[in-house]
Amino acid sequence: MVLRPSGSENFVTELVVIETSELTLYIKGSPYHERYESLRQYRQKAEGSHERMTFKCSGIRLESIDIFDVREGRLVPKNEHPPIFFENGVYELIVESKKNRKLIFDHEYQGLRKAVRPVGKNGHILSGNLTFTNEVGFSTFTIKDEYQTLLEVTMEIFPSKLDYKEDYQKLLEEVNEEIYNLAYHFLRKTFLGASPKMASDPSLTEFYRLLKGYFSQFFQAIERIVRQPHHQLITEYRYVRGDQIKKLDAFARRHIQKKVALFEEVPHGIDVNHREFLPRKGWTVKKDLSFDTLENRFVKWMICRLIDKTVDLYKKITDKKGPYEKKPDHQLLAMVSGMRMQLENQLRKPFWRDIGKLDRTIMSLVLQMKPGYREAYKIFLIISRGLALHGQLFKMSVKDVATLYEYWTYLKMGQILSKKYRSVDQDIVKVRRDGLYVDLDQSKSAKRIFKHPVTGETITLEFQAGAGKLPTVPQKPDIMLRVEKKGQPFHYSYIFDAKYRIDFAAPGTNYRDHYHSPGPLEEDINTMHRYKDALVVREGGSYVRHAFGAYILFPWNDELGYRSHQFYKSIDEVGVGGLPFLPNATTLVEKFVEQIIDKSAEEIQKEGILPQGTMDYWRSSLQEKVIVGNVNGLDNYKAHWRYRFYHIPVSQLRRGWQEAKYVALYAGKEKISSKSDVPNGITFYGRIIDFNIVKRSEIRELPSKKQETYVRFNVDGWHRLDHTIVPVGYGIRAYITTTFDMLKTAKDLPELFIKSEEELALWRMLRRLNQRVSIDLDNRSLDSAKRIKTYRIKTLIFTVKEDEHLLTISRYGQELKSFELGWLKTKPSTLFHEICDLLLDE
Repeated sequence: MVLRPSGSENFVTELVVIETSELTLYIKGSPYHERYESLRQYRQKAEGSHERMTFKCSGIRLESIDIFDVREGRLVPKNEHPPIFFENGVYELIVESKKNRKLIFDHEYQGLRKAVRPVGKNGHILSGNLTFTNEVGFSTFTIKDEYQTLLEVTMEIFPSKLDYKEDYQKLLEEVNEEIYNLAYHFLRKTFLGASPKMASDPSLTEFYRLLKGYFSQFFQAIERIVRQPHHQLITEYRYVRGDQIKKLDAFARRHIQKKVALFEEVPHGIDVNHREFLPRKGWTVKKDLSFDTLENRFVKWMICRLIDKTVDLYKKITDKKGPYEKKPDHQLLAMVSGMRMQLENQLRKPFWRDIGKLDRTIMSLVLQMKPGYREAYKIFLIISRGLALHGQLFKMSVKDVATLYEYWTYLKMGQILSKKYRSVDQDIVKVRRDGLYVDLDQSKSAKRIFKHPVTGETITLEFQAGAGKLPTVPQKPDIMLRVEKKGQPFHYSYIFDAKYRIDFAAPGTNYRDHYHSPGPLEEDINTMHRYKDALVVREGGSYVRHAFGAYILFPWNDELGYRSHQFYKSIDEVGVGGLPFLPNATTLVEKFVEQIIDKSAEEIQKEGILPQGTMDYWRSSLQEKVIVGNVNGLDNYKAHWRYRFYHIPVSQLRRGWQEAKYVALYAGKEKISSKSDVPNGITFYGRIIDFNIVKRSEIRELPSKKQETYVRFNVDGWHRLDHTIVPVGYGIRAYITTTFDMLKTAKDLPELFIKSEEELALWRMLRRLNQRVSIDLDNRSLDSAKRIKTYRIKTLIFTVKEDEHLLTISRYGQELKSFELGWLKTKPSTLFHEICDLLLDE
């Protein structure tokens, strides 16, 4: 009996009845799955669908085959029927012998063989349950007696969470296509060293896929060879009269020298002791241009081999006794015939008629170096060797939909990233001594690395990546997306877990009452909470979380309807939820992944709840102030450095100077840098220990008789910045105040002028895109400047118009776009994406 959610209609009936002269077979169960609330609802779906199941039966003296037709609601003779067998379904099988013979049930899967057993002492009846957990496709079982096979039945199991024709077949195609794309990319990079020995011939299916993908490139290479063929000069010797000898080489010269009798005395001959002689006969040399080289013979042999392969493929497809159950695809046959005819027409050209047959092995640099020959040889090797792909992925039964869905989610995520970000490395396809291997299975980890085309930030997609040593128990989510953000020493991690499970929200269930529509299971959402809490790292003696979100990917295609689901809204609220993901439903995942990558570190930290890096972010948000003071002269600079202090007149100080925690020294070019090796700009800073109000004359390290009041800052020592902050045409007259975070990250002096939240948010966003952000102030001295006029990246100019609350972007004096200034706070990732597009258009 099929298990149904509580509150739904529980309908079990006879699905198949087969009568033969030897036995009667019954299969009982529900003719629909948990997505449908009742037989009536499934019947409406079946009547409008063209989907039909395959059911084959052969045996000794078949009398009748009746199958339940959901459209009519009863058993009818075997015909074309809508699907009635589904994954995760449990179907009761009963077989009764009409001649009181002992029956035997046989199936290739051991679990099903054990599930159906004889009933009673004599074994005349077989009974048991056929359970297909997450498996789809064809399943064949046989009923035997002690001597022969009485009945063989092949039934087709359909997926319950996917559309068989649209989703399931697409899963298979996309998994296969992405693996081959990765392998092709790998071969392009490591072609000659990819496989050191000749592999066995690839299957005809693989040969067709390879030939179809590379045929146009191969044909272009052949055409180039015909236009610019490799050639050689052939030396020919002809035995002619003496007066016809025009050229002599060493061979012809030696022949004449050995036969003196050939010479006779003639007028105007060769002077020998005042007598003139010429040979009556001899060998003359003639050199002709020939295209009948070993290299051209090898290319002709390659074309002939491909013709033979296409002929063999055509015969296999049209062979009625072959493995093909359906009629040959005429479009496929036409394509194979077309490629064969193109190759044959190529051989009929006059150029190839004069090329002989290959009669020896050839090792030539021409095949590896000369244009045309190199490409043709490379493609022929790929097609003839095949990709020699091995690994768990290709050993996997395509019937296991849950495993297939898990692999597809990872490969599809990689495909989504590769569309917008530059692929750097991958270890799914690896090279070994006996070919290329696909290392993608549930017991191994895999990794793909991408680079952002504008920011250069690293994006890593990992499959089955272990979380290392954890305080409690190990965790191993399906997919981990790690995103680098400039200025941060760690990656931001996001968990995606593929779950081939759906709660269809059947009527009368708590799920329907609470969530109203299909979605991920509550227990899977709880697993995401566990992942997010359990994945921690030790930082500064204590543990902090490094996962900023955890999300279920589940097989559902109604993306629009799912937007109102609680588990979709919870993604923004707590960073945990679910997203529908199928070949025809990838929009939500694509937009979400793009949003994660576009967000700045500050935006992510504000959304998180004490994840990794939060303490550092809070410390920097306290805005520890720094006084950047101008140093008047080289003697002052040396004294400050040696005695660990800085002094400044009280009259130059402005309100708020007491809040400063650090002092940094600005070395001007005119007074210091031009007279010493001290870098022009800001290189050193120190933490303030204390400060004193003193007379200038009391500062003994720099003797002076002035009685002006000064503030003396004593520091713990001078620390070097990672880089000198250069003036770039600006300067400091007395001092400016900035934050410690800006001091550590600024490249140019004007960047220290940034004060407002909008200016800081824009500057950080632009620094992610380019390390060289130019800032124009309204005064060349930072002390006197009032505002930032523009920001510049390459040819783009950014202007903040505070009175209009706008941010405008222009190039060469022409305004390209304008945005509300509030977007820097409310829509930073959207603004970031818009700026990226403008930079990519350059």
